Amino acid sequence: MTPQEQLDGFIDKFTPEVAARAREAIAAVKARLPGATMLVYDNYNALAIGFGATDKVSGIVCSIALYPRWVSLFLTNGPSLSDPAGLLEGGGSVVRHVKLIGNRLDDPAVWALLDAAHAIVAVPIDPAGGGGLIIKSISAKQRSRRP
Repeated sequence: MTPQEQLDGFIDKFTPEVAARAREAIAAVKARLPGATMLVYDNYNALAIGFGATDKVSGIVCSIALYPRWVSLFLTNGPSLSDPAGLLEGGGSVVRHVKLIGNRLDDPAVWALLDAAHAIVAVPIDPAGGGGLIIKSISAKQRSRRP
């Protein structure tokens, strides 16, 4: 099985609505960050797909996380990002997130946050890079992927 087939299988465990939103979000981030390497973590609580310059977690600019009821876009360096629209949630010291609910994938403020996160990352993504998809981990035990 290819990494893409594995990722598709992980996404298919969620409701059709969450799966569709996740696929839209992945396509949008891939278009916004050409050349990004995708790192997949099928964890206990969520399925997370990180986008970065390398195969190292330290280089992740953002990630898309699937939960049973929604999809979120997590941004590295979130606390330092200017967020005039007040979209960022969470109180972490490194990462903040935006729930991709309603029409948020069409909101320019979401993409401005992503662009700002990419601009300040230590290792920027090379648009001419090869990208790739790497399954980094699969948890043996997982919470239900459906509500």
